[in-house]
Amino acid sequence: MAGRVRVVNLDRGGLEVARARWCASFLCRLRGLTFRRGLPAGEALLLVGKQANRLGASIHMWGVFFPLGVAWLDEDLVVVDCAVARPWRVYLPAAPARYILEGAPTMVESLAVGERVAFEDLLD
Repeated sequence: MAGRVRVVNLDRGGLEVARARWCASFLCRLRGLTFRRGLPAGEALLLVGKQANRLGASIHMWGVFFPLGVAWLDEDLVVVDCAVARPWRVYLPAAPARYILEGAPTMVESLAVGERVAFEDLLD
């Protein structure tokens, strides 16, 4: 996958969680949302790791000036942790994760640990 994806919660009848930019390169993951002033409503960033692990799925909020809703997903696209991340802190998921979905703080209301999601390609 590349470009943008629609993230849907399969356990809530295909509820749209966010529209996310696919971010798989090292530089894209490193920059994340650093030094941005906000996200448009419904938009998110999907950080894609090479494999599932806890340390590699940690995130820093240094230089991120607004709170984020964050969901960590394993290789089977099951939510393993969710949090509202605050600026200038570091977060480590409760279980190994390969994907990190970062969006508006309210995004985590559409997800719960153990729920399954799917990614659908967006053509824009």
